[in-house]
Amino acid sequence: MLSSARNAPIRILGIDPGLRVTGFGVIEKTGSKLTYLASGCIRTDGDDTLPHRLGTIHAGVSELVAQYRPDQSVIEIVFVNVNPQSTLLLGQARGAAICALVAGGIEVAEYTALQVKQAVVGNGHADKTQVQHMVRRLLSLPGDPASDAADALACAIAHAHGGQGLGTLATKGFRVRNGRMTGIR
Repeated sequence: MLSSARNAPIRILGIDPGLRVTGFGVIEKTGSKLTYLASGCIRTDGDDTLPHRLGTIHAGVSELVAQYRPDQSVIEIVFVNVNPQSTLLLGQARGAAICALVAGGIEVAEYTALQVKQAVVGNGHADKTQVQHMVRRLLSLPGDPASDAADALACAIAHAHGGQGLGTLATKGFRVRNGRMTGIR
């Protein structure tokens, strides 16, 4: 019985939030096999008001939940930008996506860009082209996906490989001393 439960497919929706472009990627994990289902972008009109753009993101994510019926979802955590206004706007776009996921009854996991890149590329400071290339290879795609879609697929892949434990992997066996991480001896 445990064996069949372990091999039951799990559908994961990854979201890369953005106010102008919100990337999405849907994969299915069966055992250790990952299968690509869909990816793309939800685009908002830059001339629209902020509430309308947030409504577009919410409606788009809600539509994805209804269409693909994911079991789990993952969204990238907003980093603090040089421009606080940009950070606030990105946080609102992220909030609109999270609200749509929660309203759809979907479990939501959150990872930083560094955690996602580390899990998918093996380097937390990988550039966008490296992420696109690894997503292509891991999902056996015929070409590199668009940047925002690749980031969303990378979120889903990271979640499929590591689950919620991703946040603890980087600090196991280390401690912070004087603001620096050092190995425990």
